[in-house]
Amino acid sequence: MTKPRIAQNATPAGTRLLGFGSTQGNRIVTNDDLAKLVDTNDEWIRQRVGIIHRRLGDESQTVVSMAVEAGAKAVADAGLTPGDIDQVIVATCTMPGGIPNAAAQVSDQIGIKAQSAFDVNAACAGFVYALSVASDAVRAGSARNVLVIGSERFQEWLDWEDRGNCIIFADGAGAAVVGPAEEPEIGPGVLGSAGDLVDTIYLREGKYIYQEGQSVFRWATTQIAPVAARAVEAAGLKLSDVDVLVPHQANLRIVEAIARKLQSQGARDDLVVARDIVYSGNTSSASIPLAIDHMRGAGEISSGDVMLLVGFGAGLSYSAQVAVCP
Repeated sequence: MTKPRIAQNATPAGTRLLGFGSTQGNRIVTNDDLAKLVDTNDEWIRQRVGIIHRRLGDESQTVVSMAVEAGAKAVADAGLTPGDIDQVIVATCTMPGGIPNAAAQVSDQIGIKAQSAFDVNAACAGFVYALSVASDAVRAGSARNVLVIGSERFQEWLDWEDRGNCIIFADGAGAAVVGPAEEPEIGPGVLGSAGDLVDTIYLREGKYIYQEGQSVFRWATTQIAPVAARAVEAAGLKLSDVDVLVPHQANLRIVEAIARKLQSQGARDDLVVARDIVYSGNTSSASIPLAIDHMRGAGEISSGDVMLLVGFGAGLSYSAQVAVCP
């Protein structure tokens, strides 16, 4: 008796980024503003993390509403309509409750009748995790066009008397659309975790984001550059082929340390490095797409540039992937 054969969808040769969109909190909060709340000052914050100001949302700006705004912009930037999107993935670690998820609400409010909509929580590594899942879904034929969003609202998760942590985080969302391509423009995701270091970033008292700053700094500045290099190798490229480095915007000193290590290993001296943290703060899973959208708008990167995206954060989780700028 002949066994029945399982059919597979027709699959594309590769995937590519089609568009980006972003939004931020409406309130600009300077270092001097924070100095009125906690024992700190502008010079100390700039030296410690490199932030000049960050953006916090007003009462109307939620994880979902910011994801909707950024996602709708990304769909339009891709030259698509909501009807063209058949999967929505939201990377976030700051939803106020476990259920309902953000993605189903975002999909509905944008007008997307998605075949699937789900959240991913890999904290600050979340966007690249979601991007990797989206690219694999398109290549496998499970979806044709996927909307990937990183969205975070941190202000309710901060202890405003904790001078080491309240100065860092901010609110915002960034989004990208992934679609099929005849030639691959998104490389394989290099994803991983260091669960033995889970206690370096956690919710203190079950409600306040807390991180052991020095431990995280040492880990990020020693362990993340090799992850980035592996993603370049997995894409079949050399570090010298990379035009733009977009690390998670955790801390300006970490960003610059990763860039220096990669340049010492072969990345070009003219490598463009995202430094969006200076005026956006740390927006966790939103920081990479937010930085890319800002850099595109400012003309710092162009269509066709090879970008190296690198996420890292609580878990501890890490992720890296090469993608071509749309």
